[in-house]
Amino acid sequence: MSIRSTTRAALVIAVALTLAAVAQQLLLIVGLGRLLPGWQPWPFLLGAAPAWWLARPRWRRANPPRPPIRAIRVLRRIPGPAYLVTVLALTAGIWAALQDHEPYMAHEEAVYANKARSWADGTPDAGWGSYRPPGLPALGYLALAVHDDVGSLRAVALLLTLFTLTTTYLVAARWTTPRRAVVVLLLLLSGLGFLRRVPEFLNDIGTTGLLLIVVFLLTRAQEVQRPHVLPLAAAAAVGAFYLRYGSVGNLLAIALAALFAYGPRAWLAQGRRLAAASAVLALGLLPHFVHATQATGSPLGLILSAGSQANRAYVGDGLAYYLAIFPYRLAGDLGAVVMTGGLLLAVRALRGGDGGAQATRRVFLGSTSVLVFVVLGLVTDGEPRFVYLPVILLTVLGVEALAGLTGRRNRGLLATVAGLAGLTTVGTAQVVAHGAMPGPDRLSHSTVPVAERLAAGGSCLLVTGYEPEMGWYSGCDAVTYAQYRRMTPPSGTRVTLVLFEHGRLQPDGTALTHLIGGRGTTVRTIPTDGALGTATAVTLTPV
Repeated sequence: MSIRSTTRAALVIAVALTLAAVAQQLLLIVGLGRLLPGWQPWPFLLGAAPAWWLARPRWRRANPPRPPIRAIRVLRRIPGPAYLVTVLALTAGIWAALQDHEPYMAHEEAVYANKARSWADGTPDAGWGSYRPPGLPALGYLALAVHDDVGSLRAVALLLTLFTLTTTYLVAARWTTPRRAVVVLLLLLSGLGFLRRVPEFLNDIGTTGLLLIVVFLLTRAQEVQRPHVLPLAAAAAVGAFYLRYGSVGNLLAIALAALFAYGPRAWLAQGRRLAAASAVLALGLLPHFVHATQATGSPLGLILSAGSQANRAYVGDGLAYYLAIFPYRLAGDLGAVVMTGGLLLAVRALRGGDGGAQATRRVFLGSTSVLVFVVLGLVTDGEPRFVYLPVILLTVLGVEALAGLTGRRNRGLLATVAGLAGLTTVGTAQVVAHGAMPGPDRLSHSTVPVAERLAAGGSCLLVTGYEPEMGWYSGCDAVTYAQYRRMTPPSGTRVTLVLFEHGRLQPDGTALTHLIGGRGTTVRTIPTDGALGTATAVTLTPV
């Protein structure tokens, strides 16, 4: 087959796969996603990308039609901040729309919500562990002071998301251009891994914004070398730590990447600024170290305890997970193509040697991304929400790679990518609503009505495999069966053992008899239409 016929075939395949990708996003948007298995779109663009590459001799020579050129010129007259406001408004709209599809607090959300409410009114902090950071409950405490409901806490999630998106725009605009930064935002939103967590009261998205500030300030410390930059980076690192203890792994990866990309001498040359940053870091972490020493006997006790909570089968299974899902399951097929381009751009900068500040920055961003996956993959279990930082960094690099690949035609390509990313964002919102959220919602249809039926004044304790969410909706303290075996409830506490027809971490008949220990009981059967089925509540006679 000749080169000409090969490029023609590649172009036909590229166009067909791209149109198929657009068509299925339209299916999702109009509510016909049930035609796709599990509301999951097929990754057509993963096949279209190499086909477009093979066909590049054809589309590089082709003259684009005049109407798209005129449209792009009109779009370029709109300032970048206007696009940012539009993306933030789109995010807020999606956040609001998704609230109806998952109205109840899930497990992780309820843990932080319980702690926030505990600080607000003294309600037990069911499910809370000392290994969890205080930052998100502190924000939740402020939200509950405004209005005491789930919506107030979820509004905190929206504000954290808008903060991170705005930070991403500002940083990407400095590294690239304002319009390319908007493309980065749309690509980030279009990925299921990111958009799935936007509606939830969690700390991962907000922490990512602070970590991105750290990365940006480190690049500024080498490229501009102003005295206040490194201390500000240290302050942002402290904020990220208190919002999520797991950010220690990200910060370690960032530090290693900075040493690798810029070299130890470049940092030692800023001795006084490094000393000032170290002082800020030490002062910021001092309250944590004092508290950790009091709670565990070691300044690092809580950090080590947080790491020990990882639900991993073996050391490195998180890394295996990230390798398995990279990059499609993190960012969707469009984001995956761009992220791959970003990784290749970083490798090219590394192989090119000394290519100036921009090339060194690309090496830093690429090595940070790789090291975050490696460090977190070795010390914890894998989840997409743990690795938003490398997704953003590789997306920024990927947008740069696209712009460089197409040269003078990059405006048209980036406008096309932005349009497809916007379309995919709305489609992904439908995937979240109808594919990802129904599972947790079916679970809540069991736990929430049972918890509300068991709510009562006075001291009460629920023993269940779903302790955070049942604690939130009942107002009682709640523990697992394993925790209950190791504790002695205060005198006068009403203890209820909750067993679901299809529940988890529940005792069998013999173990249940042992837990009851000959005490009098009141048994209630509570039907539910949720995934866990009928509940049996065994209330023990108070001692």
